[in-house]
Formats: sequence, structure tokens, C-alpha cells
Amino acid sequence: MIALVTDSASQLPAGLRERFGVTVVPLTVTIDGTPYLEGIELDLAGITQALERGAAVGSSTPSPGQFLQAYEQTGAAQVLSIHSGGAASGTANTARLAAQMASMPVHVVDTGSVSFPVAMAVWAAAEALDRGLEAAVAATDLPIGNVFVVRTLELARRGGRLADGAEGSPVLALENGQMRPVGRAEDGAAAVQAMAAYVVEQAQGQRLRVGVGHVGAPEVADALEAALREQCELEQLVRYDMGPSVAVHTGLGTAGCCFHPAP
Repeated sequence: MIALVTDSASQLPAGLRERFGVTVVPLTVTIDGTPYLEGIELDLAGITQALERGAAVGSSTPSPGQFLQAYEQTGAAQVLSIHSGGAASGTANTARLAAQMASMPVHVVDTGSVSFPVAMAVWAAAEALDRGLEAAVAATDLPIGNVFVVRTLELARRGGRLADGAEGSPVLALENGQMRPVGRAEDGAAAVQAMAAYVVEQAQGQRLRVGVGHVGAPEVADALEAALREQCELEQLVRYDMGPSVAVHTGLGTAGCCFHPAP
């Protein structure tokens, strides 16, 4: 048996987590100095309330001990551990430390990304797992695109993840841990059309698997879903919450999607 493990910053929806039996190790999110485990002690509603009242927020990766406990509790012969990483997160490196102490072989995949692209890698690996570990690892190497809008840019600037030139009301894409502007919009309707147009351009006619999410902007996410269903050829579209560990960096009013060619 090969068990799948990821971290809560992947924003893996409950439906996919339960469908594939994925163990999720929580990040810690702080609100005014008080720590909370993401997805256990703090959900999207809780971080939304904190941001609305102007609380000081932050996040930190799980400890090696948390990862080790998760590995051991799977009871599996092997573990495939898929995580946020690259320049934006040290989570994968921490998972590697725990892997060295585990009683079973643990293969750690650094996706080089954060948020739902990690969930998409977990999803692809889970579908390939019946062909063995090597096939599952290979399946995580996906050309995942993303596009989103943020109403509040100050948290992104404070976290050092906003590239130069992102002023006003930009439409953004996260690449190599940096948010870069790929368009501009004056209102929500224009933002939806700009995001949909970006996805269509990037897809180049390919059939897509898509995840649409938001933080306090359900109307934008609903409109984006409708536009993508109308303008793109979709294999599957799922909705997910941009959870606390993402919200602390983007703030309220964030909405967007992640996508890749269907397997």
C-alpha cells in the first residue's frame, strides 16, 4: 500500500481528500499572535472574520514532527508526500527532514508551487497510483496555470510575493513564487472576462481540468465558473475554498482558478 500525504496549503477539497484517502498535515495560521491549525481549528469563515476586523495574520509550515506523525499513522508500506515548495514555501524541505526519520520509505515531491496547483498534483498522482510509485510521481509533473484577482494587495506586498508593475486592479498569475500582472480590470465583470480570456489563451484549445476558488468573493467565483464552462472545453471543474494559509497573503476579495490539460 502507498499512502498519499499533502499539506493544508494545497487547499485540497474534502471531496477529493475523502475520495483518494489523502492525509493532510495542517499549517499553522496565527491571528493576533494566537496559533491555529488550518482546517482543524481555523477555517475560511474564521480567517475571513479576522481579516474583516483588521487582525494581524501570518502562517508557518508544519514541523518535522507533525509530518513524521502523519507518515507513521498511515500504516502504509510506502508514502508519497506531495507539497507546497519552490521559492514560496519551505514545506517540502521540512517534509524531507521527517522522511529521513520515518519507519517506511517516503518519497517527497516538491511541486514548486502553492495552493490548488498542489491539490491538482495530488489528484493526478492519486489517479496514477494503481500503476505504482514511479507513475504517480511522474503524474505530479503537470503544466498547471493559474489566474486570479485580489481586492487587497497590501498583504501580498508585505509578504514579498508581488512583482513590480502590479498596481491598480491587476489580473495576476503566480509564477515561480511571484505574482505577476497579466491584465487589468476596472470592475468585477471585467475581471471575470479577463481571467476567462487568459485561460482560453493558455489552453490553446486543449480540454481542461479546472479548480475555481475564492476568499470572500463568491459572486466573482460563480461568474468565473460560468464563463469557463461557456468558453472552454472542460474535462472537470471543481470548486474549492482558498483557505486561511492563502488568505493571509492575498486578503479578502480574492478569486481565480487553476487549470491544466486533462490527463
